Amino acid sequence: MDLLTNHLLTLILFTPVVGAVVLLFLPAKNIRVLRWAALAASLVPFGLALGLWARFDPSAEGFQFVEMMPWYPAIQSSYHLGVDGISLMMVLLTVVLTPLAVLASFTVTERVKAYMFLFLLLETGMLGVFLSLDLLLFFVFWEVGLVPMYFLIAQWGGTRRNYAALKFILYTMGGSLGLLLATQMIGVVAGTFDLTELFQIWPALNSGTLLGLPMATVKAVAFWAFVIAFAIKVPVWPFHTWLPDAHTEAPTAGSMILAGVLLKLGAYGFLRLVLPLYPLESKLFAGWLAALGALAIIFGALGAFGQKDFKRLVAYSSINHMGFVVLGIAAAAAAVGSQDAVIALNGAVLQMVTHGLSAAGMFFLVGVIYERTHTRDLTEFGGLFAQMPVYGGVLLFTAMGSLGLPGLAGFVSEFLVVRGAWPVFTLATALSMIGLFFTGAYILKALKMVLHGPLNERWKGKLPEMSLREGIVIAPLMVLMLILGVWPAWALDVINRTVSMISLAMSLWF
Repeated sequence: MDLLTNHLLTLILFTPVVGAVVLLFLPAKNIRVLRWAALAASLVPFGLALGLWARFDPSAEGFQFVEMMPWYPAIQSSYHLGVDGISLMMVLLTVVLTPLAVLASFTVTERVKAYMFLFLLLETGMLGVFLSLDLLLFFVFWEVGLVPMYFLIAQWGGTRRNYAALKFILYTMGGSLGLLLATQMIGVVAGTFDLTELFQIWPALNSGTLLGLPMATVKAVAFWAFVIAFAIKVPVWPFHTWLPDAHTEAPTAGSMILAGVLLKLGAYGFLRLVLPLYPLESKLFAGWLAALGALAIIFGALGAFGQKDFKRLVAYSSINHMGFVVLGIAAAAAAVGSQDAVIALNGAVLQMVTHGLSAAGMFFLVGVIYERTHTRDLTEFGGLFAQMPVYGGVLLFTAMGSLGLPGLAGFVSEFLVVRGAWPVFTLATALSMIGLFFTGAYILKALKMVLHGPLNERWKGKLPEMSLREGIVIAPLMVLMLILGVWPAWALDVINRTVSMISLAMSLWF
């Protein structure tokens, strides 16, 4: 019990690694055992995270379940973990989507041991980013999350997988170089990598020099290094071009995790590092960030509407939906300390969760139809509702959740972002409604071309209905989308205290 009480976050973080190591000792030819062992290993952190959620106190200030021990004393870096309302929701999203993605991967038949090994390492990398309270530790886990996804795309992806994987790693590693530089600069100047200390001293650190440069220049360089690294990861337009290729070529489960969790690392970086460490700079450049968020909403929707590849359409929709997260963050930076800022931040964090659920569901459903038809060309479908009524109903429900239909999760989060951003960036918010209009257009276009119209004779009598395994994968996502749509308070209660504290802490520097 002491281990569970005092080291719960460590158990959540490293049980996937333990599971990955166990897989190495299992026979490679016994695919069934490997699949179920990987699923079991991914379910352990899910169970532990449920216990974390049950014991989390939303009314408490600061970080909870904190663990801290020396890691690299020579440079004042420590193994420091903790959770607040934002990181808890991201942890829950990760541990929900990973087992579902592993279950969706049961169709993988080549090099299953390596595939599942990489997937479990990827889970630890993602969880580490959300749990780290040390800047150097944050960077280490940030990098750990990149490598497995590169190999998942390069080894198990589509026909252009090498190109997509290389583009993915070049973009994200390019951003990571700036992140590493900024991390080193902060550590040298501040004398610590501990985030709880940096939140107190870094915004006020305006004296001294580094390499002959005044402190204002050092902070400006670090700020832009952070912003660019996280903007690439979100991705914010115009840093988005790696995303459609990576999504299109990644295996189905890889796309589920890439859209569901990995994109959220960039937005989480803005929330955890950029806003608290750079409140003055964030406010100064908030208008530019809002403009980029609005452009992402518009161009993401227009790009999705122009696609004939079903998976590529869903990929562009992620750019569209993550634009609302960026808009909410920008509004919170500009209206720091106000009620509008808190509302916008609540919406941004909730949008990260709701988009994770709907995007993972949509990518999975694209994979379901691709496994049966071996094509993603929307012009090749038509009339499949009559052939696969269960699949049609599930796709309709999930697409409406992605659309933001009232009563489903996407509506609540996008409404909060728009409500919070409207008084702050009225023009950008109004323009983003163009993207919202085309969101409905591309969703309805996809539904029409896949489910409605005359049945393509090519598929008559040849498409089996969704299997029980496929139903088990999509059902939890549908349930969560519905629960968050009709009763969002349980999630917002967890989020609100933390975002209120962030906004208040930022306002103290003005």
